[in-house]
Amino acid sequence: MSGTFGSLLGLVLFLGLLFGGLWIPFAIAAAGMASMVASSGWISLKALGFVTWSAMNSATLSAIPLFILMADILLRAGVSDRFYNGLSLLVRRLPGGLLQTNIAGCALFAAISGSSVATAASIGTVAIPQLRDKGYDPAMAAGSLAAGGTLGILIPPSIAMIIYGSFTEVSVAKLFLAGLLPGIVLTGIFMLYIGTRALLNPGLAPRSTEDHIGLRGLVVGFLQLLPLLLLMGLVIGTIYAGIATPTEAAALGTLGSLGIAALFGKLNGKVLRDSLTATLKVSSAILFITMAAFIFAYGMEKGGVGKSLTEWVAGLGLSKNELMLVLLVFYALLGCVVDSIGMIVLTIPLLTPVLVAMQVDLIWFGVALVVVVELGQITPPLGVNLFVIESIAKRGLMEVIRGTLPYHGLMILFLFILAVFPEIATWLPQQMSVR
Repeated sequence: MSGTFGSLLGLVLFLGLLFGGLWIPFAIAAAGMASMVASSGWISLKALGFVTWSAMNSATLSAIPLFILMADILLRAGVSDRFYNGLSLLVRRLPGGLLQTNIAGCALFAAISGSSVATAASIGTVAIPQLRDKGYDPAMAAGSLAAGGTLGILIPPSIAMIIYGSFTEVSVAKLFLAGLLPGIVLTGIFMLYIGTRALLNPGLAPRSTEDHIGLRGLVVGFLQLLPLLLLMGLVIGTIYAGIATPTEAAALGTLGSLGIAALFGKLNGKVLRDSLTATLKVSSAILFITMAAFIFAYGMEKGGVGKSLTEWVAGLGLSKNELMLVLLVFYALLGCVVDSIGMIVLTIPLLTPVLVAMQVDLIWFGVALVVVVELGQITPPLGVNLFVIESIAKRGLMEVIRGTLPYHGLMILFLFILAVFPEIATWLPQQMSVR
């Protein structure tokens, strides 16, 4: 049986299983194995042991559970309350008040969590009661938290970038560097939008006398924020200085989070046990889908899909910018039905040969891809951040969606800025030597 037919069979089977309701990792693995058998016979399944071992025997992937554990400890120990309150003292005087704190808080927490869901849940749990008590517009409040949470997979460390790097063999440390400036710029765009809306319609973010604080309040806010800043410096600084790999930095960050939780939170046996249990569940799901994707990629490779896809795209005569536009639309549609990790593991193994042939900078594309994946986090019906904020706020899902709609336009605008000025993503990795 031809490799092309085997690959086509695998793709059809995957879509059938996915829309039939089977969990994504099982659908991916089954499709990959079916493609292998159809292309090379049953004997090809003997390669499964080698494929799965090679996929998971990776120091890069071992950073994932460590970053998840680091963020979960801080969340369960109640330390995020302290950080949010401290940050609110520093930024709530800006137009938009606590809405600005939501975005800034998400950006800062993203620098230790690496997860969009963890970021949205951590800041949302603390922020929503305060926003409700002070009379902030519910849709604006929910939108700022859901969209702010997406910064968790752009600002390093980023679990999505770790997985992307494992498939493309691009340095994860360089991907982290590449995501820093775009994360800052996107945060600034979000805050500028909120400030403009608040100035045009002050009723969306009512001001109070508490918003006017003196020097003492600023000092208190900074001191409350200082432990988080030090933890960020420990994790990101050691990577950027070339002292530690992302995995080593994640281990240092986990130790740092334990220290902060013990000093400023409620660290006890239950918190530690619950954090370890949650980390095991989340990281197992992520690594399982990654392993399944390597099986799928191997099956597609045996069928020659990468080569065929590259030749087909080359035959279309698309320019690099036209290809990026097509991929943007493709990922935007895919994000409506597949979660962020699924989008990356399904498509990157197939697209990497095409991107290399078109001489697309894989570091720049990694950043652009993460932004599009972020868009999927707030795109119905499977935008997971929408459900996280809806469950915390106890508001209707449509209200949360309405609040996030402007951020779709802002993120698409940022993608065009990134296309016109790729140096936003590529300049910093070129300036530093990292491991």
